[in-house]
Amino acid sequence: MGLITGLLTLPLAPVRGVVWVAEKIEDAADRELHDPSVVRAQLAALNQDLEDGLIDIEEFERQEETLLDRLHATRVGPGRTIEGD
Repeated sequence: MGLITGLLTLPLAPVRGVVWVAEKIEDAADRELHDPSVVRAQLAALNQDLEDGLIDIEEFERQEETLLDRLHATRVGPGRTIEGD
């Protein structure tokens, strides 16, 4: 980057910094959302909540379905389906 370009784009440096941080946060959230080990841990915690009486069976089944859908999506990949489903 040349001296003139650097000086002219200097006011945009804070914006570039914020965009970089936002991209890093998005990457971390995406990894957590699609990491099978995270989903399995959430399923285990959900089972424990049911056993401890913190949630009822209807809430358990609703959350379990959501988590199993996420787990299935991580195995199949976005936009693809398994033959026979």
